[in-house]
Amino acid sequence: MSTALPPSDQLLYTPTEAATVLRFGRSTIYELMAEGVLRYVKRGRSRRIRRSDLEAYVNALEPVSH
Repeated sequence: MSTALPPSDQLLYTPTEAATVLRFGRSTIYELMAEGVLRYVKRGRSRRIRRSDLEAYVNALEPVSH
């Protein structure tokens, strides 16, 4: 299994690719999708996450303050 990041000009990411980009586990990505926190598109049985939705998710994260 490759640990290389997908190209930054890629428009759609598989959940596995999104997990690599965000540095999360694949199951975490599926949980976020199921909770409606991370938006995705579905075509048949395939789920894809738009780059813009990954960026929106990251931009909505609240930093931890101590």
